[in-house]
Amino acid sequence: MPAMPTCCGRSTTAPPGDAPRREAAGFLTSELLMAIRHDTGIVLRTYPLGEADRIVVLLSPHQGKVRAVAKGIRKTKSRFGGRLEPFTHVELVLYEGRNLDTVTQVEVVEAFPRLRGDLDRVAAASTMLEAADAVAQEDQASVALFDLLASGLRVLDVRPASPDLVTAFLLQLAGVLGLAPALDVCASCGRSDRLERFSFAAGGSVCSTCRPEGSVRLRPGVTTHLARLASSEFAVMAGEPDEHSAEAMGIARRFVEYHLDRRLVSLAAIDP
Repeated sequence: MPAMPTCCGRSTTAPPGDAPRREAAGFLTSELLMAIRHDTGIVLRTYPLGEADRIVVLLSPHQGKVRAVAKGIRKTKSRFGGRLEPFTHVELVLYEGRNLDTVTQVEVVEAFPRLRGDLDRVAAASTMLEAADAVAQEDQASVALFDLLASGLRVLDVRPASPDLVTAFLLQLAGVLGLAPALDVCASCGRSDRLERFSFAAGGSVCSTCRPEGSVRLRPGVTTHLARLASSEFAVMAGEPDEHSAEAMGIARRFVEYHLDRRLVSLAAIDP
């Protein structure tokens, strides 16, 4: 057995069970550290769990869709306060559980306060969150999707909502998923002129010769308008809608809903 020095220079024998206890304590500490992780994300939605808790659904650039329990958040004196509300960009400390992680610490990175005070901005932001929630997958990095959503929320925090911003977001979301619609050439034959119709099934603009079943006719200029929005940076887009904005948003909405196979409920609150 190992000798243990004393203050008088004498030595004594370590208790027989001391070493195993130290090893067990070190193992438990290591396991605990491995179970705690840091992450960042935008809160997409929350829903109740039991009487006092909530499940928080976030979009993380590193982990994709994350679901975690915020314990006691529904209590009046919750330590989380309003830091885990939808639209909020947060830094998190999570304890990894068997089925769900648990939020242990939260720090707000961006709260987007001006966005929250305007119903039109809330409707546009809700559409962005709903669309991102529909496509994000758990345990899959989503850097491009996260950056797209964060960019949209930042613009809505500094200026009024517009149909073109929502349209641009939906078109670029489709691009992130690898489903970007053909807007410069016919999706059926590849020709670049007489793009007078749009086919949701074929994947974009189609020429007057192809005219696949179910395609819709577009007014002159709408295809060009869609193509511009699909490649525009949100921060430099014009704020005011033009004559093509309403039709363009309708096309973008139907295109995304067709490929997601679900309706975007939040869009019903947006008046083009």
